[in-house]
Amino acid sequence: MISERLPLSIGSPPAQKAFGAAFGLIFAAAGTAFALLPFVVDGWLGNAFGADDSCPSASEVSGIPPEMLPPSVRECISEGSWFAGGDGFGPLRLIGLLGIPFVLVGLYLAVSALRTAAWLEGTRATVRTALRTRTVDLATATITAGATTYRRHRDTSRESTVQAPTLIAVDRSGNSITIPLHGVGLAQLPAPQLRALADALSGNPDRDARSMVTQLRTMADHPLGLANRR
Repeated sequence: MISERLPLSIGSPPAQKAFGAAFGLIFAAAGTAFALLPFVVDGWLGNAFGADDSCPSASEVSGIPPEMLPPSVRECISEGSWFAGGDGFGPLRLIGLLGIPFVLVGLYLAVSALRTAAWLEGTRATVRTALRTRTVDLATATITAGATTYRRHRDTSRESTVQAPTLIAVDRSGNSITIPLHGVGLAQLPAPQLRALADALSGNPDRDARSMVTQLRTMADHPLGLANRR
């Protein structure tokens, strides 16, 4: 049995990782620009719509009792600007908050592209996603066969729907991982990786684990019989 770390081909190739990270960062940058735009142009818009520069801000008169201020100043401060509002955070600036979800989604896409990976060390399988890393011992875990559906050759005359199996492992503490048995651009994992997974499961007494061992070895020996096209 292989004891050193054996990477599993579930992540994107380096070029696709770089593209995915760049796309996510551009998406996040666009969201950041949208969120900051109201703050950047607030002063210009206020002047363009006739804001009164002679009206002091609330911070400039802080500490002065309102009754000591001239009525015109009190009215000016209480009304404030439509852009900044009386408290300095008006309706226009609130619109900028809509950019925050785009920032978060962009960052998630970038981190996911760079971090997503899986590897096998002996009988211990590790799956790393954008936000967490989990490890399960395949020799003692409860094994379940799953499936995932994806499209190949999208927007072309060769487009097809492919259903590929997955390996779901849950240890005694409830920690679970899902290992896709196909990679990006691959109908299935390479045969050496499938055999390594089968070897890691071979000592598991669970009946479903033994069935998975047979399936993995069959896939390794007959790769063209894996995918079910619809």
